[in-house]
Formats: sequence, structure tokens, C-alpha cells
Amino acid sequence: MSDSTAGDWVLDPAGTTVGFSGKSFWGAMPVRGTFGTVSGSGTVGEDGTISGQLVIDAASLDSKNKQRDKHLRSADFFNVEKYPTITVTVTSASLDGSSLACSGTMTAAGSEPVPVAFTAQVVSADADAAVLTAVLPMARSKFGMTWQQIPGMVKDAAQGTVTARFVRP
Repeated sequence: MSDSTAGDWVLDPAGTTVGFSGKSFWGAMPVRGTFGTVSGSGTVGEDGTISGQLVIDAASLDSKNKQRDKHLRSADFFNVEKYPTITVTVTSASLDGSSLACSGTMTAAGSEPVPVAFTAQVVSADADAAVLTAVLPMARSKFGMTWQQIPGMVKDAAQGTVTARFVRP
């Protein structure tokens, strides 16, 4: 990032992918999916400060299994009827080479903001566009997603993956 990147940025949904993964059946079966609708923005200050927000439409999740998707959208997990969005807010980020050490909060399923810290890789950045990738490890229980059909069946550990393309408004 350089002086030419200072200013406001908006997320390019066509150049952005957001995914999730976790484990079910006592860790033997991976559950993966994507979110199809996402928006966001970011600001790079003249002094190099960085902040931003990613807003994900929770109902747009797709794990390639309609029955599972219906369950993930239910009150057992994302509760999309009552809480339609997942929000990641980056309150600060510091650049070290091509890595951004990010900190902020995340909300999902009506949770209070949960502190998050993760590293985003700067894939490319110029005066017109910036592409970042990140993996956000999380515990479902911190967002109130504690449903279990049988104890231990669904692992608490999950992660989000993001490739975000930001452009000038």
C-alpha cells in the first residue's frame, strides 16, 4: 500500500469470494460452502491507517446441499430470519510487507461483537484496485451456534475464507 492507495474504497462483489468450512460427524466430514452476496468498504488514511467492513448476506449461503443449507439458515445456526447479515469490522490494520495484521469484531446470528484478529495477504494493490485474501478462524460457540444433535457431532472450530477485491468508488 502506498500514498496512491489513500482514500475510500468499495468492495467489488464480482471480484470477491467468501467461504466457510467446519467439520461434522465427529470431525470426519468437512462442511464447506460459500456466501453469494457480499458488500463492504474500506478506508486507507493519509497516515497509513486502515479500516473497513465486510457485510455478508447470511441467507446467501450455499453448501451444495439444500437440506443442510436450510438447517444452517435456521435458528440452530445463522438464524437468517432474525439476523440476516454477518459483519466483519476491521478497526485497525497495520501493513508489514505484503501482510496486513487486522483486528476488529465480527457479528453473526445476533451475537454481540466478537473480537477477531487475522492476517490478510495483499495479493495486489495499485491506485485503482486492491485484492486481499484472509482466513478467519472462529469458534461457533462465540456466536451462539451451539446446536448438536448428538454431543460432539459438530465441531466448534470453523473458519471463514475471503478473497476481497476493493475498487475506487
